[in-house]
Amino acid sequence: MKFYLSSLKIGDKPKDLLKLVGKNKKAAYISNALDYTTDLDRRRFMENKDMGELRNTGFEVEKIELRQFFYKEKELEEKLKNFGLIWVRGGNEFVLRQAMRLSGLENILKKFQKEKTNIVYGGYGAGITIIGPTLKGIELIEDIEQKPYPVLRYTIWEGIGLIDYQIVPHHDKENPGVSGMNELIEYYEENEIKYKTLKDGEVIIIK
Repeated sequence: MKFYLSSLKIGDKPKDLLKLVGKNKKAAYISNALDYTTDLDRRRFMENKDMGELRNTGFEVEKIELRQFFYKEKELEEKLKNFGLIWVRGGNEFVLRQAMRLSGLENILKKFQKEKTNIVYGGYGAGITIIGPTLKGIELIEDIEQKPYPVLRYTIWEGIGLIDYQIVPHHDKENPGVSGMNELIEYYEENEIKYKTLKDGEVIIIK
């Protein structure tokens, strides 16, 4: 599995994303990091904007609703095997983490990585912060009390663990106070957690 990790939206390297994905331009779009919101009109607007950007880049996009796959991990795995790109948008990390556990996506991604499946995992915001080793510290910038799924009411602190460091998105290196990420960076440094920062537009590509 390969990675295209963006701070915001697709970022500044859409051509590199297309090249990384290769021939299979089918993209699975996952927006469950927004499951906390009750403003459904705004949610649809944001989702349509994301999917439009992916289509304009050259992808055939299908929205995958993880809630339809809760406790159906095998079905989700078979579904995702058809795609060249899994794209996970931002939102609330803790909510997204819950959805990944209930659907089994956490296990599927680990399996794809172990088997070196020719699929690209991409995304931005919460979609990339979640794949590191831990979610500890994220509570400084995100609402930990959001628990929209009645079947899971506890906080998951473990990241997916696909990479061995944390990513801090939306970081303005010239004006570090603007992004609101200073507290998170201080937490990582105090607790000796490896991290990399990205300002909006920047991406990390792992082949």
